[in-house]
Amino acid sequence: MTAFAVFNPASDRGRTGRNWARIEDALGSIFPLLDVAATHGPGQAAHLVRDALREGHLDIIAVGGDGTINEALNGFFDHGALVSREAVFSFVNTGGDIARGFGIEPGAVGGVAHLRQSRIRKVDLGRVSCVSPDGAPVMRYFLGEASFGLSGAIAGSLGRDRIARLLGRGFARRLHTMAQLLAWRDCRVRLMAPDIHGHGGGYDEIAGIATVVLANGRSFGGGLRVAPDASAQDGLFDMTVMAGGSRWRILRELGAIRRGAHLTDPGFRMLRTARLTAAPTVDTLGPVPVETDGQSAGVLPATFENLPGAMNIRL
Repeated sequence: MTAFAVFNPASDRGRTGRNWARIEDALGSIFPLLDVAATHGPGQAAHLVRDALREGHLDIIAVGGDGTINEALNGFFDHGALVSREAVFSFVNTGGDIARGFGIEPGAVGGVAHLRQSRIRKVDLGRVSCVSPDGAPVMRYFLGEASFGLSGAIAGSLGRDRIARLLGRGFARRLHTMAQLLAWRDCRVRLMAPDIHGHGGGYDEIAGIATVVLANGRSFGGGLRVAPDASAQDGLFDMTVMAGGSRWRILRELGAIRRGAHLTDPGFRMLRTARLTAAPTVDTLGPVPVETDGQSAGVLPATFENLPGAMNIRL
């Protein structure tokens, strides 16, 4: 049976499309029988992958940024169930946090080189059930991380920015981070987890937050190593609660994550859990945005679940 590769030619500022012939040849040396399809708009990767699985393809390879990989991952599911339990997911992250979060060099060359020596593993996935800004139910799966708060607002504005495709997401992310930080208002949320690993019992707190991250990978937000000890094979999220406060405090805390100093910073709480429910309180003004693998997903209330060993992935 042939493998199926879906790629985003616009990723990496168009380099993926310009270099696709070489990338396809390199993938063909790993997957000798390879069908290929390009994406040309948001959400298309999920439909292409779902159709390929229904046609019997058992090797799916996604090539592109975090958004393409997340969409392809969601294509493995239909109404909450795997389309194929035998299928294997592989990815070449042309730039983004998913590769960094799993210790893989971002870029097509590093991604293909990693695939050559990778092994098929049963890997945990995350699943979030939230709502759209209009109140419709949303379910999204994620590989690296999900978060809400300021990070969700940044992901939403960045995803709508055409300049990011021209100037690169790194530069655009810095601009959007500053813009969203200037507009950000502290929000209070209720955080509920039935069991916190290593602490026993449940967790139920109303807290003022800037961002909460639930990670299976180690990186988010453009290279911030928010969860350096996270594992995608332990059935648990590494959860980081970043306290709210002044804009200056939030900026300082973002710097602490970049330096890896947040693990001992009193402005953070580090917990491990398999499930979290989060909801805004009555005094929170406006929606609290949710993102998955850097892509806007919806708003709170939301429930985040870790799905142990949910999928076969080459890592």
